[in-house]
Amino acid sequence: MNIEPDLCRVEDALEIIVGKWKPIILLHLLKNGTMRFSEIKRSVPEITQKMLTKHLRELEEEDIIERVVYPQVPPKVEYSITEYGKSLEPILAAMHEWGTKHTVHKKQKLVNQTKTI
Repeated sequence: MNIEPDLCRVEDALEIIVGKWKPIILLHLLKNGTMRFSEIKRSVPEITQKMLTKHLRELEEEDIIERVVYPQVPPKVEYSITEYGKSLEPILAAMHEWGTKHTVHKKQKLVNQTKTI
């Protein structure tokens, strides 16, 4: 790896996608395409409306997602991944893969510790 620790930008990247719900929101938008607020809320039922709104605004500020408001009554709001935001897909996939392997690793380590007791 040729990354100079003093010049590392991992923290900058993590600042954008870290949060209990941001990766899940992004994965739903990547998988489903354009979604209305209520659809995202139904897809992530554990999230509060306040937290969903907060995360969507933060992602929009970073140009990761796009928010489109249609002038009608009641208002219709849709969210979608921007072209720039789509560049996160391989990163999220790699993190998912690593997380899966890490979970298996932790379980195996626990099994091995139990055997030695």
